Amino acid sequence: MKLSNVIFAGITAITLASSGLSYAAEVNITPTLESVTVIHGDKKVKIIRNQNQKNTVNPAFAKTSRKCPPFCIQPSALAPGVETIGELEVLHYLSMIAEGDETVLVIDSRTPDWVAKGTIPGAINIPWTSLNPARGADPISIGEIMEEQLKAKNLEGLWDFSSARTLVMFCNGMWCGQSPSNIKTLLKFGYPAHKIKWYRGGMQDWEILGLSTAKPVSE
Repeated sequence: MKLSNVIFAGITAITLASSGLSYAAEVNITPTLESVTVIHGDKKVKIIRNQNQKNTVNPAFAKTSRKCPPFCIQPSALAPGVETIGELEVLHYLSMIAEGDETVLVIDSRTPDWVAKGTIPGAINIPWTSLNPARGADPISIGEIMEEQLKAKNLEGLWDFSSARTLVMFCNGMWCGQSPSNIKTLLKFGYPAHKIKWYRGGMQDWEILGLSTAKPVSE
């Protein structure tokens, strides 16, 4: 695999690229998986792990203690029927989307100020506030998100979720309440629990593992 096709964070990568040498990753995702190609906006992006073995976690996610409430430790099981997943499952769903599967959507539930710092490539941003009437979300805007992005159908005031997308939702990590809020709101609307997947580790675990991040895009 040519280095020009791989995203690197380290100076070593720049040196190799300028020399035209080929590259084999030393820090794989799994023993047999080096990278995953996803669609981010209208571009193909490769997700790999940071190859600098002296790299340390992004300072934004190095803090161990935040005031609780609101930044309290989330349970491992959020709600009945909602599956809690890890990084490999997230990558699997992103691969499905990249292969043309339109029944899946990976959602960053954080507010735009957090998302601007970097998100999972292939994810779109639906802030938790945009679905929550208690936070000022109006019925028309909620309805547009449900129909246009989540692919639910409004049948004279009742929601039909038979063709709704499977949603993979995440936020900042196991101390973050933004994706749990989105999930609980959707469940109140009647969204099927089996069509919701929760990446509990979120950006903190993603960053700890050195996986690629990207600037946000809209669907």
